[in-house]
Amino acid sequence: MFKIAVLASGGGTDFQSIIDGVENGYLKNCTIELLITDRPDIYALERAKRHKVKYHVVDRKIYKDKISDEILKLLYGKVDLIVCAGWLSILKGDLISKFENKIINIHPSLIPAFCGDGMYGIKVHKNAVEKGVKVSGCTVHFVDTGTDSGPIIFQKAVPVYFEDTAEELQKRILKEEHKALPEVIKLISENKVTVKSGKVKICR
Repeated sequence: MFKIAVLASGGGTDFQSIIDGVENGYLKNCTIELLITDRPDIYALERAKRHKVKYHVVDRKIYKDKISDEILKLLYGKVDLIVCAGWLSILKGDLISKFENKIINIHPSLIPAFCGDGMYGIKVHKNAVEKGVKVSGCTVHFVDTGTDSGPIIFQKAVPVYFEDTAEELQKRILKEEHKALPEVIKLISENKVTVKSGKVKICR
């Protein structure tokens, strides 16, 4: 079995898309071994309980800059892939090196647009709307030592309309996130993703 750990910081709708993919058979031979959250009392934990997924809280108020070390202790040698699904804490240190090209993140823009330090959640969409871009979307990428700087695996685009609010754009992109994340997990689990010279090749 291809073993997955999911990291989440909020409501967990991206986490739910992975649960659904496992339960409906789209993610064949995949199991969610553990959900890790950096905050207690978030709805992602309720989703884990409802679907009998094991969970662990690594509270950022307690662990602070040691979060990555704690995650490494929990996951090293136990999972094949770590999926950041609405995860807001910065990953760093040995976790990145020991899970090289085995940690993925989904970001709500077409990287390299509207990404990097301070660019997360609704802030991304506010910037896209204010700049008047005509296309936005989501990006699944590998996590490296930078912020939103790892090799791009997959992108989905959506139109941005003149009348859009940040919230309307967010909803449109979120629908694509829920398709993109399981698709990338499937490709990786089937050994169809390789990284060469900082670029990703997908063999379908």
